[in-house]
Amino acid sequence: MTPWDQPGRFWRGNLHTHSTLSDGVLSPEEVCRRYRGEGYDFLALTDHFVGRFGYPIADTLPFRTNSFTTILGAELHSGAMRNGELWHILAVGLPPDFAPTNTPTFLPIPDQETAPQVARRAVDAGAYVAIAHPQWSGLTLDDARDLAGIAHAVETYNHGCAVGCDRPDGFHTLDLLLSEGHRLNLCATDDAHFTEPDHFGGWVMVKAEANEPEALLAALKAGAYYSTQGPELRGIEITDEAVHVACSAAASIIVSGQGTASRAIHGESMTRGMMPMERFRASPWLRITVVDRAGRRAWSNPIWR
Repeated sequence: MTPWDQPGRFWRGNLHTHSTLSDGVLSPEEVCRRYRGEGYDFLALTDHFVGRFGYPIADTLPFRTNSFTTILGAELHSGAMRNGELWHILAVGLPPDFAPTNTPTFLPIPDQETAPQVARRAVDAGAYVAIAHPQWSGLTLDDARDLAGIAHAVETYNHGCAVGCDRPDGFHTLDLLLSEGHRLNLCATDDAHFTEPDHFGGWVMVKAEANEPEALLAALKAGAYYSTQGPELRGIEITDEAVHVACSAAASIIVSGQGTASRAIHGESMTRGMMPMERFRASPWLRITVVDRAGRRAWSNPIWR
């Protein structure tokens, strides 16, 4: 599935945000007001689901308007990664009564649910689940494999991690999992705490018939969206002979596939690009990156051939 094949229109949203309910510095109401004022169509407030904060799932329903909606969610923590630190799992679309994990602080303790257990519980409760900030977490490939059959996506760009520690990336993790046959999508987020310029830097454009939580969640789970820092992806068509990309004005259009399969074209204000398929015939999947003159990027979800 690609979003351009689906009915509806694109809605701009951020999937990873924090408030004073955990370690952010703005109230939930103010966070919603700022995203609404910036032109976002929807927001998921995903505070840390930890005992020291009371296991919060923010009630953002009062901050919805006719043109702005919210999706309930949280950043879940349970079990230790292989580096001994606590897992971070993004869950968007949780019910307000999602049962707490045994996570009193940001330190793993014995007898916690494992990461696969809590991720599965979130998926079963209706959430879109992503492996959060792999580079920042020090996630290993073995860690990522533990969630590869459960999560919907890998968080491949995290704006807070970009500005706060220069560790924004999850593409290496994603591409290795794709090359093992795991069918995962990707997402760009802010992870905004408003303690630094960590907001309005990465978002998703979701194709749905209505700006309503149920429709947005269904589209997210189906992969009917792309991720961006600003550029627009307007269409991707793959034939036996070539990859065709339509986009907003771009300086580079890049096709990436399995292993070393990759190719780019460069120019001035390109709105269309075409690359022959020869380089990608052995790759079962492709993904597209568009880069504008300011260096901002847009990314498609992987397209399986």
